[in-house]
Amino acid sequence: MQQAASGRRWAVATPHAAGSEAAARAFERGGNAIDAALAAATTLAVVYPHMCGVGGDLFALVHHPAGDVVAVSSAGAAPAAIDLDAVRRAHLTMPERGPLTIVVPGAPAGWEALHARGAKLPWAGAFEDAIRHAEGGVPVAAGLAQTLGETAPLLNADPGFAGTFFREGKPLAEGDPLVQPALARTLEALVCGGAEARYRGPVGAADAAGLRAAASPIAPGDLAAHRAEHLAPLIARFRDLDVRTSPPTSQGFVMLEALLAIERLGLDPDPFGPDAGALALAFAAAARDRDRHLADPSAMRVHPHALLDDGHVAALCDQIRDGLSGAPGPTGGDTAGLVTADAEGFAVCLIQSLSWGFGSGILEPETGIVAQNRGSGFVLDPGHPNVLSPGKRPAHTLMPVMAHREGRLAGVSGTMGGPAHPQINAWSLVRAFLLGMPPAEAVASPRWLVGGMGPVDGVVEAEPGVPDATVRLLEGAGFTVTRLGAEDPSVGHAHLILVGPDGLLEAGTDPRADGAALAS
Repeated sequence: MQQAASGRRWAVATPHAAGSEAAARAFERGGNAIDAALAAATTLAVVYPHMCGVGGDLFALVHHPAGDVVAVSSAGAAPAAIDLDAVRRAHLTMPERGPLTIVVPGAPAGWEALHARGAKLPWAGAFEDAIRHAEGGVPVAAGLAQTLGETAPLLNADPGFAGTFFREGKPLAEGDPLVQPALARTLEALVCGGAEARYRGPVGAADAAGLRAAASPIAPGDLAAHRAEHLAPLIARFRDLDVRTSPPTSQGFVMLEALLAIERLGLDPDPFGPDAGALALAFAAAARDRDRHLADPSAMRVHPHALLDDGHVAALCDQIRDGLSGAPGPTGGDTAGLVTADAEGFAVCLIQSLSWGFGSGILEPETGIVAQNRGSGFVLDPGHPNVLSPGKRPAHTLMPVMAHREGRLAGVSGTMGGPAHPQINAWSLVRAFLLGMPPAEAVASPRWLVGGMGPVDGVVEAEPGVPDATVRLLEGAGFTVTRLGAEDPSVGHAHLILVGPDGLLEAGTDPRADGAALAS
């Protein structure tokens, strides 16, 4: 497994070696960064099925040779038959797993939308490695084995999971072959029928029927209504970088808010520097805005541009100066992020996810599709913009990132990490562009995160390599610091490509994952 690679034709970094190898093959067949991202994404849906899949959502940023950047947003909505009052009668808070957390999956529509942005290879080419791995099997990766072990009682109670990921009642272990014939047939149907097969064709019909049998209110009409969106990204200036990310339902504005506040306050952005406590307060303050305001754009009462304007950032800085306490927000963060770039000027950051590890805990056996639990991101408070409602999309943690310097693409950053996406991406950018670290070092360096992958609750989670002096600064800012184990996946899986002014592409992948950085 390579953590770093450099080249001048292309580069890729993903959280699983098979995903990176699929991307490399797409490049070598004459494809561009879009083709490589698609090959990696479909492969990850097979080899990293606890993180992402046909039943999950997708966000991406696509950089074109002319310099324009487009955000592809494909996050699904709650079923039309969902009943807020019924859910509130049965639950004090939104369930974390199970049939009520299933929303329409956006990933296949997102793949198709991405292909339309300028892919060179045929649509079928994106699925070759994925189908081969699903039919012939792939060794269970360490991260997959860990999540299987942690969720075994939940998964073994589901017939679809029990028949696929268990042998004689025991979860597959690292290195065991994982064979997914039903998923292979689903991928073949996507090759033949495109995303239409998933949303308005036989795959969608079979999946909806299976989910209805598992007590989900999702119906074929919910799937048929889904469309991916092509949107303008959000952008903010940080030092000499123009940083772009996805607009809501993505939480991307949280990172931009925090960076603008750090810039306005003149803080040292080094996470191990003298202003570590204030940096933690900045991310906590921005996260509170997410927890108050983020929702389906049609329900948001505050436009994200208003959260990034000078007046609001000034008010945020006042909060940081005064200190603040956290408030509960979204949790969970099992996601697959990947980055690709080529010499032609195409680049992609693609983030796809089931939300929590294995999503809802339901695998529809006929299609082999694991259903996400992104609906757990809703709240049940009728006065909140993110309240559960039919046909509405929940607040989302996924956020691809790109950075430009002097008008040219300089970096492509993506991660796994739930609510911590903004911090993890920010640390990658700061360490690469301001501290001069190569990408592999930038993503591998020890991390501390406000709240970790849980709510912003006054706790900071820190890896062993975080200096004691930094811990004291965080504690001085009012946070309780919890020490984690080495290379703990709960601080995310980050991936980064840097694009040099001379055209050199450098890629780094997170050692906390099972991935590889490849370049040529």
